[in-house]
Amino acid sequence: MAPDDITLKLRDVRAASGLSLSKVAEMTGVSKAMLGQIERGESSPTIATLWKIAKGFELPLSALIGSGALRDAATPDVFRTVTFPGSIEVKIVFPFDPALRAETFHVDLAPSQSHESAAHAAGVTEEVFVLNGTLDILRDGAWVPLQAGQGLRFAADLPHGYRAGDQGAAFLNMHHYAQTDTLAAIGKV
Repeated sequence: MAPDDITLKLRDVRAASGLSLSKVAEMTGVSKAMLGQIERGESSPTIATLWKIAKGFELPLSALIGSGALRDAATPDVFRTVTFPGSIEVKIVFPFDPALRAETFHVDLAPSQSHESAAHAAGVTEEVFVLNGTLDILRDGAWVPLQAGQGLRFAADLPHGYRAGDQGAAFLNMHHYAQTDTLAAIGKV
């Protein structure tokens, strides 16, 4: 995703909420300076920073990096891909759908690569289904091993993580969100 897309989405979300950069910094834990740099297109945020922003606004990640939900949509021929150097590659399979309060990603991890995630907003649940390779999921402080064809559902409002085996891993990652006032209004963003 182009940094300009994230810039515009962050600016739109902040404008729709009527919040100052200072208030957004307080809500998200991302500095006012960094938020300003992102909005001006001077900095490309990491996946961790995007998650903090999404969590602060009580929004799904794809609200900042996706292209919008399409009801009864088929997966696109070309996925919107977001690559975070030294971290994960995320393809948006289905962007956030306000009616379902869910979004779906296809995630690729290089061999032995890991990614740990801070807790998402209260009530968020993730479902992971391994397509290729082996994957360990960190939940409740312990790693749970999964192989291709296996899946796991867990509370993602706690710290969690993903770790690929020696051959790497590809998996589907579905996020389900609890109803919030922000989600109810997301169609306006």
